[in-house]
Amino acid sequence: MEKKAPEPAEKILGLERNVFFAGLTSFLTDTSTKMVYSVMPLFLLSIGASKTTLALIEGIAESTASLLKAFSGFWSDKLGKNKPFMLLGYGITALITPIYSQVVRPWQVLVLRFIERAGKGFRTAPRDSLIAGSVQNNEAGKSFGFHKAMDNSGAIVGPLIAFFLLTRLPESYTTIFLIATIPAILGVLTIALFIKEVKGEKKEGGFQFRFAQLPRRFYWFLAIIFVFTLGNSTDALLLVKASETGIKVAYVPFAYLVFNGVSVLFAVPFGRLSDRVGRERLLIAGYLIYSVVYFGFGRFSAVGPIFLLFAAYGLYSALTDGNQKALVSDFLGKETKGTGFGLYHALLGITLLPASLIAGTLYDKVGSTAAFYFGSVMALLASLLMTAFYFSDKKINR
Repeated sequence: MEKKAPEPAEKILGLERNVFFAGLTSFLTDTSTKMVYSVMPLFLLSIGASKTTLALIEGIAESTASLLKAFSGFWSDKLGKNKPFMLLGYGITALITPIYSQVVRPWQVLVLRFIERAGKGFRTAPRDSLIAGSVQNNEAGKSFGFHKAMDNSGAIVGPLIAFFLLTRLPESYTTIFLIATIPAILGVLTIALFIKEVKGEKKEGGFQFRFAQLPRRFYWFLAIIFVFTLGNSTDALLLVKASETGIKVAYVPFAYLVFNGVSVLFAVPFGRLSDRVGRERLLIAGYLIYSVVYFGFGRFSAVGPIFLLFAAYGLYSALTDGNQKALVSDFLGKETKGTGFGLYHALLGITLLPASLIAGTLYDKVGSTAAFYFGSVMALLASLLMTAFYFSDKKINR
């Protein structure tokens, strides 16, 4: 017999218990990881890495480890459990974070980033499956919007702490890495103490997955995501662009804070809106905004426009990140949510390697204009494909 999702009486702030605590876990973990991430590009440049090396490190770490997202989603469906995968994944992040303080060579960052991203590979699809399995009353957009808002709230607090430390202790990267360990550990404790399993029992005789189990439109959607992600390189290059405007190093994390602040403000409202008007419309708008933002990053180099572009980038994030996951959830049946989310996240991560390599090479060999214009064109193409996807769906449902 399958376990039931939490009853309405267990709601916290109008959200299912698991949705709330999964959001709190992501808040704590992103506080940690974004403390590290907001200074990592500058740290890498300080120990001799080039922009191509920087992009390659991020691309390899994200892409290779993302293969685990497909497998973790499949095995969470097979075993009928999400929580163990979440504990393992978030636990790896907590263990790796303090080791960054001992790094002296770029290749060491690559190894640690790979292991830490492997942790994300273990946890992401089962976590999204747990959220989707906990949702009741057609509130997927709202729930994933809340999760995105909590995720980005941590991405505000983390850079703020990094900014505070850098203003008082210039280039205090080691201190930042050590302090970032604390919220990472608290995130693991939150899972262990407060999150309840919602999957069914282990499938006797094995869980057999066939690609035909998932609807054809799910794969069409993944194809659009591939096109968009090919122009969506690592955000580390955006931070490098901010550092080239002439602002003090301590203020570079503040640019990332602006991006995440805007995303937090709009993630839940846009999630609720998608529950009412559909996901596709918001995704089309998000891809168009991304195209304009990346064109702006290629066009401008002054502090004022760059910070405005980071704010607009946050608007894109609020429109797309949570709603892409909600749309994936709409496509999937209960028994295949983990596997479907695994395929989705694996595609995102794998595509980041060529995306980052293309952008990093263009940045180094041609200049920032070429790198960001490429991303702008790919986003524009994705918005056109999503428009066709939307109207084809309306035609089918007539």
